[in-house]
Amino acid sequence: MPVSRTAVVPVDEIFALRWAVLRTGLPRETAVYPEDARPDTFHIAAYDETGAVLGCATFFPDPPPDHVGWYPRPGEAATAYRFRGMGSAPEVRGQGFGGAALTAGLRECAARGATLVWCHGRTSATDFYRHMGFERVGEEFEIQPSGPHYDFTTKHLLRD
Repeated sequence: MPVSRTAVVPVDEIFALRWAVLRTGLPRETAVYPEDARPDTFHIAAYDETGAVLGCATFFPDPPPDHVGWYPRPGEAATAYRFRGMGSAPEVRGQGFGGAALTAGLRECAARGATLVWCHGRTSATDFYRHMGFERVGEEFEIQPSGPHYDFTTKHLLRD
């Protein structure tokens, strides 16, 4: 089942998938992010041909941690975007839905003036992030309740 389309959508459109996939078995409120209410946050949905949301990600401006080594030049209008809440439905893992959501998000970040995109990515997703053009930065760390993570970053944004 291929990805039919991606779109920038309200959080309500991707919330059920985010909660089911990234906060499995936890209360609904654990899938609500403080950034969801920000006006500069956007959410990406990846749909199948029936219109079901099977991939998602949330993006917002946020400077990366210092160890990422991103320093805008003096006078440069530079913006870093962070993403979180990225996932795909278990039944379509490996079929491109997560990658489609991330790719669409990178394009949107570039359109909004980003020069760098980063995330706290699960250690288990390292190969996926590398495949998508990200590099691992820094040491492994723990985020509860999700487990071990690394910071991942890319400057290879997709511009139309």
